[in-house]
Amino acid sequence: MLERYKRKRDFTKTEEPKPGSKVSDKDNLIFVIQEHHARNLHYDLRLEIAGVLKSWAVPKEPPTEAGIKRLAIGTEDHPMSYADFEGSIPEGEYGAGEVRIWDKGKFAPEKITDKEILFRMDGNKMKGEFVLIKTRFGKGNGWLFFKKKD
Repeated sequence: MLERYKRKRDFTKTEEPKPGSKVSDKDNLIFVIQEHHARNLHYDLRLEIAGVLKSWAVPKEPPTEAGIKRLAIGTEDHPMSYADFEGSIPEGEYGAGEVRIWDKGKFAPEKITDKEILFRMDGNKMKGEFVLIKTRFGKGNGWLFFKKKD
């Protein structure tokens, strides 16, 4: 399930966590958004779905208010242990740069399909109902990410 994640990393060179078996119970799912100072500053949105962190790269700061829409590009699934990762990915490694947790909290999915994810986030910055809708942008991995009106 995490083969793409493993293929992209040399764990003898990076501090990133190896896949493990940490999973939350269904009433305590999590999300994390990591600020990633790589080649370009972006934010990595990660939602706990089916025992992994489904992941999207968001080029601009995540939408904390309704009316703001952001592009989110789907990336490889990450292991649950990545939710606590902060640190430096060395030069020459995939995603080289600094990673810091921007927000973290509970994730409550309402609907999950191949083309739409409706969910609630309860973090310090991200609070309320949010939507991810699949688009045709980003080589088929493009999604639109926004907060629903309160």
